[in-house]
Amino acid sequence: MLPPLSPAEEKLLLDFADPEVPADGQRTLSTNSLMALLANAEFHGILPIMLRKLREIGDAKLPADTALRQKLSELRDQATLATGQSMLLQYHGDRIMKALAAKGIPARIVKGPVFARKLYRHAADRPFTDIDILVDPASIAEANSVIAGCGFELASGEAESHELQEFKWLEKENSSLLIELHGNLVHDTGMRRRLSLGFRELQVIDGGEADTPAALLTIAIVHAAGGHKFHRLQLCVDVLQGVRALQSPDVEARLLDAARMTGIELELATVLNVTGRLFDEPRAIALANRIKPDLAIRLAKWLITGNMLLRVNSRDKVRSRLSRDAFRWVQRLARARRYAA
Repeated sequence: MLPPLSPAEEKLLLDFADPEVPADGQRTLSTNSLMALLANAEFHGILPIMLRKLREIGDAKLPADTALRQKLSELRDQATLATGQSMLLQYHGDRIMKALAAKGIPARIVKGPVFARKLYRHAADRPFTDIDILVDPASIAEANSVIAGCGFELASGEAESHELQEFKWLEKENSSLLIELHGNLVHDTGMRRRLSLGFRELQVIDGGEADTPAALLTIAIVHAAGGHKFHRLQLCVDVLQGVRALQSPDVEARLLDAARMTGIELELATVLNVTGRLFDEPRAIALANRIKPDLAIRLAKWLITGNMLLRVNSRDKVRSRLSRDAFRWVQRLARARRYAA
């Protein structure tokens, strides 16, 4: 269980989590507060951003506590290793992509390294622990053969992987290197009858370009609400950065059309609403409100709140888990909306 945070400390955690909020060197932080914030930041996947900001503030302005200094040193060493791991994963991802291209298999890397490169000013703010490759479902078998030929072995059950359209591969010589092959970024079969985000849908959203802001934000929304059920802040930070990348009304319109086409209007309204309220980002809330609310959307917004997300691993974790589980059932039971292409 994470150390509890006061409301003021929760606000400070969100400031540390936001890549665009400048480091505040004028704020006085106690040792206990910093230790609790570091533990929460590590759990929520936003530790690299917090460590960068603490470095910008300068150690001289931090409490001269031996245990705190030792903890910071350990976390900085871990962050350096995580950056190296991300670079190694990127190398293997690029190697597999070249092998897929040589076989004529259309594919794209999604999430981690693309988010880091496209959405974050400091790429090191967004390390990643695997490489996600998306292909058309018809190409899964051939793509799996290519990945195996690159020195990886299947680490997930074959029958379950086919059902989820998600295959997990580990490098034979280094089992810390994980490659995930996807036929669809929506893995829950109960949800897939209403929403879908696959290779072809992303091609349509991109409209002949690659990794457009609308496509990146659509992926981030599905990742937050479709895959992990808001289990850490990093998911909403990706969404926050995705909203900031929408530079024009035309791009916003493309996003909303993508939501209708893929069936993720419920997820878009829910994720943008909670992200906007957590980080005080009015554009996210305004975009969320452009989706006409039905009963499912109203219920989802009531279930998924900032407090629910911040307290995933706190004394209120049971309540948080119940809210997130209830949200999953709302997703499964919600009716598909008509989409006129």
